[in-house]
Amino acid sequence: MPTTWQEPAPPLGDRDPAELAAAARAAVEGVTFGSLGDERFNLDPVPRVIEAAEWEVLAAGLAQRVRALDAWCADVYGARRIVADGVVPARVIETTETYEPALAGVELPLWVGIAGLDVVRGADGRFRVLEDNLRTPSGMAYAVAARETTLRLLEPASPPRPLDDLPALVRGVLAAAAGRDAPRAAVLTDGPDNAAHWEHAWVARALGVPLLEPDELDLDAVDVIYRRTNADRVDTPVGRQLCGRVALVNAFGVGVGDDKLAHAYVEDMVRYYLGEEPLVPSVRTYDLSVPAVREEALDRLDELVVKPRDGFGGEGVVICPHAEPADVDRIRRAVAAEPGDYIAQELVTLSCHPTIVDGELVPRHVDLRPFVFLAGGEAQVLPGGLTRVALDEGALVVNSSQNGGAKDTWVV
Repeated sequence: MPTTWQEPAPPLGDRDPAELAAAARAAVEGVTFGSLGDERFNLDPVPRVIEAAEWEVLAAGLAQRVRALDAWCADVYGARRIVADGVVPARVIETTETYEPALAGVELPLWVGIAGLDVVRGADGRFRVLEDNLRTPSGMAYAVAARETTLRLLEPASPPRPLDDLPALVRGVLAAAAGRDAPRAAVLTDGPDNAAHWEHAWVARALGVPLLEPDELDLDAVDVIYRRTNADRVDTPVGRQLCGRVALVNAFGVGVGDDKLAHAYVEDMVRYYLGEEPLVPSVRTYDLSVPAVREEALDRLDELVVKPRDGFGGEGVVICPHAEPADVDRIRRAVAAEPGDYIAQELVTLSCHPTIVDGELVPRHVDLRPFVFLAGGEAQVLPGGLTRVALDEGALVVNSSQNGGAKDTWVV
């Protein structure tokens, strides 16, 4: 079995890779994603292709997963049946920094409306979910920008499944959260300093609703807010302004669903809440607070990835097989001292996809950020989503903050 799954590229005809990359850069000149002072949306014009039959299985599994995560959030702030029945330890809730005590006993029609999951393909060719992002996942408008540019540059004879339903999917979530058809909506942003501000503005235009900053809000004039601020906790000025006064997408408190330790139990959540077997597995995640699990992980730590439980954007992640021995020893001591502050995962050597780097077509590691929209108990998945690519040779972290780029994703 190969150590890295090599994904095929669509035919590029006689297009020169360097010229194609230059055309892509020019086409997305006005599309920005601010990160470490770099405002470029770094689009690789070679699209990733997923066959329709494979996509159907993946999409069904992602929809299933988000339905279970929505049920988990409701249960956490409700009866906690899953804890009482011994499926998930109470410690998973009690030790997470993302739990919101003010929401205990609150019932909502919808907790998780829009989810952006991180999906990887391993050496066996199978897709697995690496992380669940529920608070303010970004990328869906960038997927549209990638699609429009890539189609214009390549002009395929058989175009992929379209992304045209995206605004309607968001409207459906807003209506479900508000509990009424055609609610008065707004998109809430931090302003231009937010890294994804371009996306916030795009979504507001696509929906035909105002893009507002917190000091511009008139809560008497809106029924529901698509909240995209970095302030995602109740005990913040934005949280105190909104919580309990207006419907939100996504709700405050859903951080208990994208907590990295909760990820270890999502497959159990699917079985418990839905009575179904998970269609798409998680990357195996170790709850290091369990002594036997911690002992197993420490015995083979040099094979695993260790992540801070509350980290994001790849910060603090130690990929032990690729790390310096001193860094592995450091993280071993940290895990032994404070096991609840970390999780460990099996290393997945991300699949590679042909990518244009310095004018040459070369393999680079990729993951996938698909988007799931939950409304009225039904979850729908945007076809394809945004493929993210690590532009440095051998790199396994695809975040834009660590020299990552993006690709269009075709379902054909």
